[in-house]
Amino acid sequence: MDVVIGIDSGTTATKGVAAGLDGELHAHASVHYPLLVPGPGRAELDADRVRDAAVEALVDVAGQCRAAGHRVVGVSLSSFLHALVPMDADSKPLGPLVTWADGRAGGQSAAIADQGLAKKLLARTGTPVHPMAPLSKLAWWGATDPETLRDTPRWGGGKELILSGLADEAYLLDLSLASATGLYDIHARRWDPEALEIAGVREDQLAEVVPTTRRLRLKAEVASAAGLPADTPLIIGAGDGPLANLGVGATPAGVAAVSLGTSGAMRTVVDQPSSDEAGRLFCYALTEDRWVVGGAVNNAGSVVRWAGQAFAAGFARPAAEGENADEIDAALLIEAQSAPPGSDGLLCLPYLLGERAPWWRAGMRGAFLGLGREHGRPHLVRSAVEGVCQQVALVRDSFDAAGFPVTEVRATGGAVASDLWVGVLAATLDLPVAIADTPEGTGLGACLLGWHALGSLPDLDQAAGLVDIGAPTVPDAANAELYRRQRPLIEEAALFVAHLSEQLTTPVAAPDDRKSGAVPG
Repeated sequence: MDVVIGIDSGTTATKGVAAGLDGELHAHASVHYPLLVPGPGRAELDADRVRDAAVEALVDVAGQCRAAGHRVVGVSLSSFLHALVPMDADSKPLGPLVTWADGRAGGQSAAIADQGLAKKLLARTGTPVHPMAPLSKLAWWGATDPETLRDTPRWGGGKELILSGLADEAYLLDLSLASATGLYDIHARRWDPEALEIAGVREDQLAEVVPTTRRLRLKAEVASAAGLPADTPLIIGAGDGPLANLGVGATPAGVAAVSLGTSGAMRTVVDQPSSDEAGRLFCYALTEDRWVVGGAVNNAGSVVRWAGQAFAAGFARPAAEGENADEIDAALLIEAQSAPPGSDGLLCLPYLLGERAPWWRAGMRGAFLGLGREHGRPHLVRSAVEGVCQQVALVRDSFDAAGFPVTEVRATGGAVASDLWVGVLAATLDLPVAIADTPEGTGLGACLLGWHALGSLPDLDQAAGLVDIGAPTVPDAANAELYRRQRPLIEEAALFVAHLSEQLTTPVAAPDDRKSGAVPG
């Protein structure tokens, strides 16, 4: 069978898959690496390891395809969004890759917002002003180490880094990743002059932006190591969020993808770059004529994982010895089903890691509201699940307000293995939720975009018929009404907590953390 290999570079692993034009997966590989947290507010990856992991995953999957008799007709790339790495003139990294979760640019994001520039920048660039964005990260770099900002030949992200290991081409970046930097005008299709001025970088320090379907050449040594013909097309590909929609078939109008892993997101595809006047949603490219509107939430499965650490000490169950964190999460979720919908009036604001959509406030703190002595661990865990799903529902409400109604949801991610998560999600969204059968939606999306670039999948909406989806979970009407009544209370409480958080928190970067550790000397 002819297959396209998809390489999906994530924040904890690079995964490789191979898929035929029918959407079936025929090979899989995973190369792991740790997220580095060397100081307060920092979240980095070893840039050399991320670059090399893409090559390793490609070699592994190509070998599996060769052993099975499949012919590799292309390789297509996916990368996580909002990363930043300084590079030399040959695109070799000069230090760690700073990820979206790095919070050191909180002061710069707040300053941009205080100047009244945030909504104008979002309208032009599609990216909210937030510490996650390269715009804010570069501004932070300029404030703490201006010489490095000025003198670094190239500033890139995950995709530029991966291409430096795989591609025999000039310094390039796909439209999808560019649209998520906060530096690129998605309407004028150019680097935004005002954003560049705020960030303190020159256009010549940034990559040339090309369509997500651009064909490149594999480096000769990489093609040889993978056992691929030298002329095997390398498709530059897109960002992981937009490709996740494609990989679960959530590209037709009204269909949204929801991912619930450690963090979460809800996204839907539209036909042109779109702005949200309320400033709650992002807009990133999938292709030149298909765009993904949505919102990401920082806290999803991580909240239950925290609950396991905070509340599960002495959790007495048979065979408790030797249980890993995943097993404890599963047991907590089963126990939480004994609490009623609404958790007997207990509300959770799950902002343990700050929050992105719809608030875009990095310093927000979480809270339990309405806590009484009648509440036990099942209530606390269930209300945490409800709080996360309500946050996703607030993103869905933003869709409605912006004119992007959703009628169908396709969900993926580790959390949706739990019946509790799926049932609460369906009720808070008040929509049927179907689960995608493949756990590798982003990698499959990269493969399908590759087939599209090769001309074999002319209409991306065909993906909806290629992806296996389970029977939908229908929302419980009474629960949906309960959660709908709660949501205005949650929104009001969240805004109060945001104000309170600003009074309680201090900047995360210590005075002696000026150099960030990203560039030697």
